[in-house]
Amino acid sequence: MLKVGDKAYPFKLNDQHGVERTLSEFSGKKVILYFYPKDNTPGCTGEAEAFRDLADEIGAEGGVIIGVSKDSVASHVKFADKYSLPFILLSDPELDTIKAYGAWQEKKMYGKTVMGVARCTFIIDGDGAIVKVYDKVKPDTHAAETLSCIRS
Repeated sequence: MLKVGDKAYPFKLNDQHGVERTLSEFSGKKVILYFYPKDNTPGCTGEAEAFRDLADEIGAEGGVIIGVSKDSVASHVKFADKYSLPFILLSDPELDTIKAYGAWQEKKMYGKTVMGVARCTFIIDGDGAIVKVYDKVKPDTHAAETLSCIRS
């Protein structure tokens, strides 16, 4: 997993509208890059709704919210529309960016060990350096934690 002080991986992925997005287009902004397992699941929906509810405050602090999962562009557009998500959702079906950040991890599900997307977040400064890593995330309180981080 990338850590504080590392240079952020320069992703190039399609958003929920099929538009190619890159990390470099957010130069000068504070990027909240959060990885989540799957659209329309309870924890992921709660986390997205919490970011939605704080999106204006995060934006006022110069922050940009970007969610990443391995779900398709089509899945992301439905998820964003259903929950009125005003931020970018990136599709990484090849897992390139997910693996580069270290978010592809072993997980225990129903007594089995499987590989999947870990719920984690990276705060990236305007110069592309990672300034904070959240590797254990509680979906309902996490957005507020990230807002506090970018305010400091």
